[in-house]
Amino acid sequence: MRPIIIPLMVLFASTLIAQLPTIETTTEGHLSQSGYFNFHYDATTGKIHLEVDRLDVEFLYVNSLTGGVGSNDLGLDRNQLGDNRVVKFVRAGNKLLLVQPNYGYRADSDNADERRSVEEAFAQSVLGGFGLVAQTGDRYLIDLTPFLLRDAHGVVRRFQQNKQGSFSLARDRSAVWMERTKNFPKNTEFDVLLTFTGNATGRYLREVTPSAEAVTVHQHHSFIELPDDEYRPRPMDPRSGFFGISYQDYATPIGEPLTKRFIVRHRLEKKNPTAERSEAVEPIVYYLDRGAPEPVRSALLEGARWWNQAFEAAGYIDAFRVEVLPADADPMDVRYNVINWVHRRTRGWSYGSSVIDPRTGEILKGHVLLGSLRVRQDYLLAQGLLAAAYATDGTPDPRMLEMALARLRQLSAHEVGHTLGIAHNFAASTSGRASVMDYPHPYVTLKDGELDFSEAYDVGIGAWDKQAVKYGYGDFPPAAEADSLAAVLRQTEDLGLSYLTDADARPLGSAHPAAHLWDNGGDPVQELYRIKRLRDYALTRLSLLDLPPDAPTFELERLLGPVYLMHRYQTEAVAKQIGGVNYRYSNRQATSTNVREEATPLTTPVSAAQQRAALDALLANLNLETLQLPKNLTLTPPPPGYGRGREFFQPRTAPIFDPVMAAEAVADATLALLLDDARLERVAQQGAARN
Repeated sequence: MRPIIIPLMVLFASTLIAQLPTIETTTEGHLSQSGYFNFHYDATTGKIHLEVDRLDVEFLYVNSLTGGVGSNDLGLDRNQLGDNRVVKFVRAGNKLLLVQPNYGYRADSDNADERRSVEEAFAQSVLGGFGLVAQTGDRYLIDLTPFLLRDAHGVVRRFQQNKQGSFSLARDRSAVWMERTKNFPKNTEFDVLLTFTGNATGRYLREVTPSAEAVTVHQHHSFIELPDDEYRPRPMDPRSGFFGISYQDYATPIGEPLTKRFIVRHRLEKKNPTAERSEAVEPIVYYLDRGAPEPVRSALLEGARWWNQAFEAAGYIDAFRVEVLPADADPMDVRYNVINWVHRRTRGWSYGSSVIDPRTGEILKGHVLLGSLRVRQDYLLAQGLLAAAYATDGTPDPRMLEMALARLRQLSAHEVGHTLGIAHNFAASTSGRASVMDYPHPYVTLKDGELDFSEAYDVGIGAWDKQAVKYGYGDFPPAAEADSLAAVLRQTEDLGLSYLTDADARPLGSAHPAAHLWDNGGDPVQELYRIKRLRDYALTRLSLLDLPPDAPTFELERLLGPVYLMHRYQTEAVAKQIGGVNYRYSNRQATSTNVREEATPLTTPVSAAQQRAALDALLANLNLETLQLPKNLTLTPPPPGYGRGREFFQPRTAPIFDPVMAAEAVADATLALLLDDARLERVAQQGAARN
């Protein structure tokens, strides 16, 4: 029977194909756009029909969020990137499938059978299936609308995870949004308005939506041409400070690591590779969101442009630029590296992310999200530090804005650094502010009874940042690349520059004594004492003259929090001395030719004397002098229309301020750090080893 069935199936499939109308007939009267994927919009039905003329050709699919929710707690921000995946359209009978190959497992081999054996061993993912609507020759028309009008960004899942209620997509209130649906030669962009309906049980949604039972956002879908194969992936070294990609290569010879690791970076090459300094074949250009107002705009531009100092040090001329986004450009367009200015109801993190080719690690688009409320927090801290921040005539002290903008410059440089592929370096603060990739605490000093803000934040790119860019973007001949990269790492070490990142720096769950967030200086104990003196000075001078003339007296309580808790991050740095262990990222070649003969241990505990000094400093946090508030500080209850938000101390004596609650917050934070189980276990083991 089989020889008969197969011809019948072929005949049946051919008959179906023959019955399909042509693309031209089907799309007559539609709004058509030519580009990477031609598409046609039918205004009468609201449908998008996509032409597919390249089967089995891989491209990049990226989903994102163009219109967010506005809640930092939910983390659904305007212009937020989602997943980026390599996909391809595959014909299967009377439909096309959108298939995602599995690039986590590969065989980097010229042997097709070897490659196929790995492809068949691990699962792939089919992201969509589309019936054929029309056909002209080798071009197929599919209805893309259901694929677009779905919750690709996981908004409903995020609502559920945060206990905000049960929601579902309301298709009758959702539509393709043609204003931001566009076509270009190398990328096709689709935007959709999606409405989710349900019962909002959590306050986060109620805080930011006009009607919490209907939450409307914009989601975006990008189909992007993958780059050519001229890009050379650069090996990952844990000392380089770069993010990376990894995959298992089953064509690797036995005895070599199965996992391959490469850094993520933009493609950058010199026009003249043999020249010590050269212009780039194509410079890296970033664009600033037009929604950023002055003086924020100028501060963001200036800070981001600092990175050109690092590229100049790596041998490039004007290879990194920052400009304002053109008026007719869409920030989600993959052709633009963008610094987005993002608003939320409450203060939150900023992010530096990228669209990356998962096959190689090449960055195709840098994408920064800067939270607009960060600058206000620095302004608030400066306002609390200054005695009489507002003069008797109500004029604000200009140092408040100067410090806030200085922080904004650093923040812009920091997040752009992430989109260049560079990770946090939380050891930089111990090496004279060697990197903008650290989290900086404002370094305000007290000189002759006056506060000095001139060094609050550093200016310009750091020494470690320059070394990182040399490793990631230096243009080396292929034959000399390995030796050149090793030389960069040796030079970094010779300069005394350390690199420690997120896993090393958290106050709980990490052990290195030099990796901290929001700290200053090489001696954390002495810096804690210094910053507490500054804190005490500011607390004794906190008064109604720190408020604008038209502000309610209650607003003085808003200033109190940042000043009273000013030493909390330096406290974390001190706590990490107790049970701390020094180590560095290294490899055998960099350490010794014979590890057994290594004279310097790879890990060393913090000295007992330093740990005792740290303990004394932490216990001083619990002194009455530290915990009590100045007797002359008078705080009033909130007036109508005002309230204590999440960044206020929540009193048990409401509506009256509760000084005991504030003292408990400081004491609890210190004791939680000191009595951490892992820390105490390390102390015990170190003591046993010394004995």
